[in-house]
Amino acid sequence: MTTAEFLQAYPIVNSLIGIAALCLAAWIADWITKFVLVRLARQLAERTSLFGEGLLLRYKVVQRLAYIVPALVIQNGVALVPSLPETPRLIIENVASSFIVMALVATASGFLNIFNELWARRPDAASRPIKGYIQLFKIVLYSVGIIVAIALLIERSPLLLLSSLGALMAVLTLVFKDTLLSLVASVQLTTNDMVRVGDWIEMPQVNADGDVIDIALHTVKVQNWDKTITTIPTYRLITDSFKNWRGMQESGGRRIKRAINIDLASIRFITPDERAGLRRFALLREYLDAKQAEIDIWNASHPDRASQPVNARRLTNIGCFRAYVLAYLKAHSGVHQKMSLMVRQMPPEPTGVPLEIYCFASTIVWAEYEGIQSDIFDHLFAILPEFGLRVYQQPAGWDIQIGLENAPTSRAAALLASN
Repeated sequence: MTTAEFLQAYPIVNSLIGIAALCLAAWIADWITKFVLVRLARQLAERTSLFGEGLLLRYKVVQRLAYIVPALVIQNGVALVPSLPETPRLIIENVASSFIVMALVATASGFLNIFNELWARRPDAASRPIKGYIQLFKIVLYSVGIIVAIALLIERSPLLLLSSLGALMAVLTLVFKDTLLSLVASVQLTTNDMVRVGDWIEMPQVNADGDVIDIALHTVKVQNWDKTITTIPTYRLITDSFKNWRGMQESGGRRIKRAINIDLASIRFITPDERAGLRRFALLREYLDAKQAEIDIWNASHPDRASQPVNARRLTNIGCFRAYVLAYLKAHSGVHQKMSLMVRQMPPEPTGVPLEIYCFASTIVWAEYEGIQSDIFDHLFAILPEFGLRVYQQPAGWDIQIGLENAPTSRAAALLASN
């Protein structure tokens, strides 16, 4: 029996040999296509700056595009397979056609990834991210691709398949509820410029306090200061409140707002000798001279009242200290002189009189800011006794111990005085 007679006697073997030859041809076509396309992509990367980093290869655009060639070989060559029944032939053709559609969709997705990366290199990319829109377009692209692939498999019109999905629209709306909410939120965030990549945001309700590192369709990633990552649903940035520190970063200064609580019992008028002693402070001389001249003019114009110290105008130690703090801040190199700067006395509290320092550091770097703030208050706490003032402090164990040790002496002194 010859080979031809054998193949005619066993058509299944004939078909299997034809399918094997077709698969071999598809594999050769795939290898040649990838070799040629990859080589072209590398030459394109070397000659152009647009894809100079091999973006076509990194996002597998070339590999996905190469899958189309072997699928075309199978789709068109399956009709040449001898003794192959009609039904398997149609199934193979339909599967190959669907595979070609999905390969095209995957290739388009790769190009979208490249476009997103090229967009991210623009100077204004942080303020106008398009990653969310790219992801939404991918969802639509894959949805259409799947519908067309299924239509080719069942040999029906895609429009007929789409019309049959109309009844499931309510279900699809529920399924893609988060996607729709995130889409609306992404549009609002981008349009209103509410948040950008690199912004420092603070959202206590989700334990987020750090820099925004990624803005996607469904989520916004925040790297907290402890290097943990908090993932926030995009729509939460619209429905909930959050603090964006971008304004502080763009202004070039960070606010210092802290008070020193001064013991009420230490506040008093200063004597002429104390006033002369305060002139040792170079920052305070101008204030003392101007204020004393103002007081002398007022007292001279009201001799009847100035004759009694309780009716005359006099300098206070807390007023002099407040003037010194203001002059010290104006002379400090770490304080921004073109932004708000004041020293104000707040209403008295059970913990003393708060003297609040309100100014801005000349840097937005966290470590430098904390250093400037600490240096300012280190100096103020240390210089405060020079004005006869005390910082209010809750009684500690040491205070109670000193009080108990001095109590017998004080009691004995009181008894001696009474006798």
